[in-house]
Amino acid sequence: MNLPTKTADLKLIPASCFTIDQLTAIYNQTRVDYMIPMPMNAARLKEYILAYDVDLDHSLVALHNDEMLGIAMLGTRKDRVWITRLGVLPNTRRHGTGKALMTGLLDQAAMLQIDFSMLEVIKNNTPAHQLFLKLGFSENGELLVLRRSPTIPPPDPMVADAERLERADALVLVARDRGTQPWTNQSETLSNVQDVSGLRITLADGSRGWLVYQRQKFTLTRFAYKTEVGNPAAVAYAFLSHLHHQYPRLDTQLENIQVNDPHLPAFYQMGYVESFRRIEMWRGLPPKSLLSTR
Repeated sequence: MNLPTKTADLKLIPASCFTIDQLTAIYNQTRVDYMIPMPMNAARLKEYILAYDVDLDHSLVALHNDEMLGIAMLGTRKDRVWITRLGVLPNTRRHGTGKALMTGLLDQAAMLQIDFSMLEVIKNNTPAHQLFLKLGFSENGELLVLRRSPTIPPPDPMVADAERLERADALVLVARDRGTQPWTNQSETLSNVQDVSGLRITLADGSRGWLVYQRQKFTLTRFAYKTEVGNPAAVAYAFLSHLHHQYPRLDTQLENIQVNDPHLPAFYQMGYVESFRRIEMWRGLPPKSLLSTR
């Protein structure tokens, strides 16, 4: 493969010019040697695009002599964009392709008149982390990726008043103030996916809170939750005990839980383990709509 000698030799083409199969193939090829590869098939990529409001017209594929060298995707929501799925073929790195894709996405955001950008980078992925810093991103905190194995025996449900919530009521709760959330856990994400339901818990001492989640065929995922009254760890243990008692055979995979989340002790007590960490990074000033409603 002839490599570009300068970024001017690269062409950045909208991802919408390619099929989902082509995008899936180049994405997987760029990730074969990653710390956490996270491969996808076409169906999963379609779901990803829908769930996270990825705009293929403003996402980019890097070409050199008609060969696909890399990809980067842009999620777009009110007043903010999200950079995701950046990848460059292993044998073509360090020739400016990653920087060109990132700069191209920031240019796309400027065309949309959006000044605030979000992204996450796997902790200890130093080359990507350094690139993002050079492009004006700053660290906003660490995020945890957690998993609970279905082989763990389900707990006895804690004594509490537990009310099941259907999708419509669950989404009303998610849209309320939960503090600033990573892109993957914002209210739009839950609104975009199927099989969302929830659980409202009230304990004997008056503590109360709720959990909203997505139930897939074999997995529980995409948690959103809040303690309204009481100790967050105690409320979280209560809603998790009812959830896993109800779905004892399902795997549980959670992304981007903030490392300072006060509910975390209950997750660890319930058998969740840390898979890896990400660093959340921001560029620009966050809009008031993000700080006040997400």
